[in-house]
Amino acid sequence: MIRRLTLLIAASLAALAAVLAIGVARHPSRQVRVNPVPPVAIDGVAAATRLAGAVRLRTISFESPSADSEAELRRLHAYLAESFPRTHAALKRETVGGLSLLYEWTGRDPRIAPILLMAHQDVVPVAPGTESAWHADPFGGEIRDGYVWGRGTWDDKGNLMAILEAVEGLLATGFVPQRTVYLAFGHDEENGGGAGAAAIAKLLAGRGVHLEFVTDEGLLIGDGMVPGLAQPAALIGMAEKGSATLRLTAREPPGHSSMPGARSAIGSLATALTRLEHAPLPASLRGVPAAMLETLAPQMQWPQRLALSNLWLTEPLVRGQLAARPATNAMLRTTTALTVIAGGNKENVLPGEAHALVNFRLLPGDTIERVVAHVRRALDDDRIEVEVQPRAAEASPVALREADGYRLIERTVRGLFPDVLVAPGLMIGGTDSRHFAALADNVYRFSPVRARPEDLPRFHGTDERISIANYVELIRYYRELLRAGTS
Repeated sequence: MIRRLTLLIAASLAALAAVLAIGVARHPSRQVRVNPVPPVAIDGVAAATRLAGAVRLRTISFESPSADSEAELRRLHAYLAESFPRTHAALKRETVGGLSLLYEWTGRDPRIAPILLMAHQDVVPVAPGTESAWHADPFGGEIRDGYVWGRGTWDDKGNLMAILEAVEGLLATGFVPQRTVYLAFGHDEENGGGAGAAAIAKLLAGRGVHLEFVTDEGLLIGDGMVPGLAQPAALIGMAEKGSATLRLTAREPPGHSSMPGARSAIGSLATALTRLEHAPLPASLRGVPAAMLETLAPQMQWPQRLALSNLWLTEPLVRGQLAARPATNAMLRTTTALTVIAGGNKENVLPGEAHALVNFRLLPGDTIERVVAHVRRALDDDRIEVEVQPRAAEASPVALREADGYRLIERTVRGLFPDVLVAPGLMIGGTDSRHFAALADNVYRFSPVRARPEDLPRFHGTDERISIANYVELIRYYRELLRAGTS
């Protein structure tokens, strides 16, 4: 009996192993094969010098409008015109929303839907007290050790200047696009883009412009970012999460701290927040994150390749592992973040009100209405007031992988970076491109900035920089994207 049971178990394990092996075999590489794109000669030092000049202009987006920042933005406009004379002679440039820039490069065939390339002029401030931690002046535009250092080199003057370098270079060869190309450079992306990108989108909509696709900043070429993946991966942002902040308010009778009641505003709010933090919205491996893993699975090492090629069996295990890390957990669910709490102003006074702000980043498919309903269920307390704060935004539509825009980006990356894998990805932050969802068939969020895990703290952080070699790659990428996408 024991021998028969042992044989049965062994046979079952062998059958399972065979099924899993078949699952791996059924997932061949999904990377497109393209001929390498011959590299265009680019004067990297000269281009880096121009980028450094843009970094020196303090186009900072503060919470409140700043006259100094506005003056710096106007100086940047003049600097761009001086640095790229062919572009400013051949393209029409408009100032929109006071300080944003819209360029139109008229194509030979007006019947073909235009495309739009985006970047933004503004940068975030340097966190007070961290200036001494920088190894270079954050607004000095220093070129040292093969890098351009400073705020904006990544986010997002690097992309803005690389786009203009690409256009300038193509114009020098006499290139004229077949389809019209728009360039949109907002001035307030770091504050939501309401006065900049939104105004440009409204202007184009009023002119009846409908775009084939839009490309904006977004995901990067990550090296060492995905466990089990030895090659760098370029993740193309197919969508971005929405954002909604809810204000939770608890009210109780105020009074003297020597005679507290059974319930206090602060205590009620604390209970509510604890309940909410311990009731996250459900995680699921679906949509864009699932497509990303399925695309990268054939290039994974074991055991990741085995697991990702057989999600019919391993999905709960994979989902659990991804949910255990903050960066990957954010791809799987609408996240809950307790960000602000306030209540009381004197140690011996019971406040009559306490409130907190809770920020949710919504997965495509979730809605603000659903989040509010979830919060009310989790709190289970009608006395806690729940209000949606201004500037809430639903998740963006999901772009199509089968569309020409994705194929163009994919082939451009594969042609210029043969060692880099390409896969769809989900943008967990926000970009100006969300304002163009109604004007375009598809919106993609990607720039070929190379990054390793240790580089990520530089984003909105200390020692932001880009290597000159990588910046040259950005210029070549945009140049080939424009050449191949508009010929």
